[in-house]
Amino acid sequence: MKKVGVEESVVKVLAGTVTLEGNLVIPEGAKGIVLFAHGSGSSRHSPRNRYVAQVLQKAGLATLLFDLLTIKEEEVDMFTLEHRFNIDLLAQRLVGATDWILQNPATKNLRIGYFGASTGASAALVAAAERPDVVGAVVSRGGRPDLAGDALLNVKAPTLLIVGGEDYPVIDMNKEALEKLRAEKKLVLVPGATHLFEEPGTLEEVARLATEWFKHHLSA
Repeated sequence: MKKVGVEESVVKVLAGTVTLEGNLVIPEGAKGIVLFAHGSGSSRHSPRNRYVAQVLQKAGLATLLFDLLTIKEEEVDMFTLEHRFNIDLLAQRLVGATDWILQNPATKNLRIGYFGASTGASAALVAAAERPDVVGAVVSRGGRPDLAGDALLNVKAPTLLIVGGEDYPVIDMNKEALEKLRAEKKLVLVPGATHLFEEPGTLEEVARLATEWFKHHLSA
């Protein structure tokens, strides 16, 4: 994919009491920014999320990929797995990053969206429920939105759930979450895709769907 012509900045995101590493791209004329909440065991370097981010950037949307855990927390999590399923912790980090976006002179006027994968999707929905007047759209890729629990009832942001057509257990989990959501919502099954969307053309379809959703809801 061709570069968008905008430099990627490495930033320090202050999220509550911790500072997290992030990669920020702001295309010229951007009206919205998408914050990425990666899934369990992943990071801001996730090739799948970086691909989706590049497609969004090409469409004129700013992106922030950042680590939800500190380096020390990641080192512990590699052995104990205690943080990657701590939805409340991950959501609070996302809320902290959202507040940082609102205070950063370069991003404070951009409408905010969340793109969550795996457990990051549930964290995104919990965070969206905590910042209902700020978050304008949410997209989940192969996510576990069911883990957001009762927070789903308080989400106001239009939410798109994208699931692989062959990812059977996760399809049911997303249908369960869809029933609880009261905001504008949509569930899309990508034919032939499994959980990681590794099949040819499936990740491209995720990026296309996400771009349409964010452009519609963040570019107004």
